[in-house]
Amino acid sequence: MNRVFLTKLHLIAAAIMFPAILMFLVTGALYTWGNTGEWREETVLVPLEQPLAEDEAQLKQIALAGLAQQGLSAPSGKTKVSNEDGEISLSWSGARSEAKVVANDDPLVAEVEVKEASLHRWLVQLHKAKGSTAFKIYATVLAIVLFLLVLSGVIMGLQVKALRKLTITWSIVGSAAFVGFVLLG
Repeated sequence: MNRVFLTKLHLIAAAIMFPAILMFLVTGALYTWGNTGEWREETVLVPLEQPLAEDEAQLKQIALAGLAQQGLSAPSGKTKVSNEDGEISLSWSGARSEAKVVANDDPLVAEVEVKEASLHRWLVQLHKAKGSTAFKIYATVLAIVLFLLVLSGVIMGLQVKALRKLTITWSIVGSAAFVGFVLLG
């Protein structure tokens, strides 16, 4: 492969993906040490025409009503309906917001626990694949580009005779370090 072309491709890919790489780097490092950002939480009451039922569509509408009261849109993730000991609830996760619908003492009122993510928490949620399908596709492309960046860097190192031994040595050291840290768990 032509080294000049490979170098330009390497540079362009790195420059295009730099903001996303930086976001994943910062959120991952902070998350590793327990800094996950903040949620702003509020419980709102939503009047009902009939008591809660184990009906996902009805529960989602109630969640949307609670989110709307707080000026928030639907969460980007999936919903989960549960019925534990006769207590029906819906949990709906996402990157920017989350909602949980639970029964109230009044059978014609539901409680919606609404969470709104701070900017840092929102980025952490994206890092944890809680974003939209479009962002998940973008993150997958990023992963592929990161692999290609590393691969093209190794190929360029192997192509230059003066760097070949250094490339091979540090590839072996990196592989051994990875295995060692995995085993240390």
